[in-house]
Amino acid sequence: MDSVLANLLKINYGRRVKTALQSIAALLLASFVLYMGNGLQGTLLSVRAGIEEFPTALIGVLMSGYYLGFILGCRYVPRMIAGAGHIRTYVALASIASSSALAHAILVEPMTWIGLRAVTGFCFAGMAMVIESWLNERATNETRGSILSIYRVVDLGALTIGNALLGLASPTTFVPFAIVSILVSLALVPIALTKTQGPKPVAAAKLDIRALYRVSPVGALAALATGLANAAFWSMGPIFVQQGGYGPEIIGLFMSAVIIGATLSQWPLGFLSDRIDRRYVIAACCLGTVLASLAMGVFALESKSNLLWIGAAFGAVLLPIFGLSVAHANDLTDPAESIATNGGLLLLHGLGAVFGAFAGAGVMALFGPSALFLYIAGIYSAILVMVLTRILRRANVADADKEDFVPLPKNAATTVFRIGEDDLATMGED
Repeated sequence: MDSVLANLLKINYGRRVKTALQSIAALLLASFVLYMGNGLQGTLLSVRAGIEEFPTALIGVLMSGYYLGFILGCRYVPRMIAGAGHIRTYVALASIASSSALAHAILVEPMTWIGLRAVTGFCFAGMAMVIESWLNERATNETRGSILSIYRVVDLGALTIGNALLGLASPTTFVPFAIVSILVSLALVPIALTKTQGPKPVAAAKLDIRALYRVSPVGALAALATGLANAAFWSMGPIFVQQGGYGPEIIGLFMSAVIIGATLSQWPLGFLSDRIDRRYVIAACCLGTVLASLAMGVFALESKSNLLWIGAAFGAVLLPIFGLSVAHANDLTDPAESIATNGGLLLLHGLGAVFGAFAGAGVMALFGPSALFLYIAGIYSAILVMVLTRILRRANVADADKEDFVPLPKNAATTVFRIGEDDLATMGED
């Protein structure tokens, strides 16, 4: 009887997920096309800036502009949504982002590119916020984990393909910038034509960083540190490969290998962290990142195979750490404070990213390409020491109080926001 009941529950659950997916198919399609464009654009600009012989430190400032714009977008886009609605806001931001992609090819000048990167970051923050708040509202407490997991697969898959597109045309031509613009413009279509009613306005959260640190020092410091380290890699990783003597095609494959490694490791690590002290998994990933970073700096440029295999291993341990830190912080957070906690983590990660891109470029300019990964190894060594210290000072969270792990990739920023008063009432059941 129990087995029959279990099978019925699985069937009903599968039907609910299928129904939910049918209602958000347009959102997933828009996300896939949008993040393909974003993945291509970030790597393209790093490579083109290197070809144009922009100073390495200036490339860091250029790439940090995206994160500054992203923070501003998370702050001000909710007001735009409240005034114009989700669909109009998304259409406006996508149009601006598409135009910005073309403007990069027309105005090849560092200060102009810094401003355009900030505009792009603002737009992508807003578009991601629209899509993810919409997904959250269409999901139920029973299906939210599965829906967001599928969304993350779409996100990571799009980034992988987007980076691989770099090999289609020379970065010195207009063509790759046009491809970015086309992809962002096409991402308008599923949203503009959807018959599904838009979600409620995004709720703004009051952020208290001090309170967040008191609740979860590991979550707060890890969010800041991962921003400092990861943004340096996303911004300067393509330059590292370029200065190693490889062309755009290999650069695209390398960035894709990093994302594929992260995709393969997200769920095993999340599954493990749901069953043991999550901090042990964070510490293990930090140690793995330190070792993989050292391997990147010493061995990766020796051959293409080294570059891709070590890159995949590097991504597998580096990228899940922020998601694990978010999950750990939420384990310790009262459900009513979930919005403030996650918004604070996002803010810390974004602030770290603004400075991280510049810092990564600075160490490369001073000490050479491999110094990028020595910098990343240093950041994660500090996180490792901090996490181990907290393990000795604070007991583990009981399994019953743990939140479900949701992987957060490069562009994850807005899933941390919940929407509307109804969601606030049910947040403790997620």
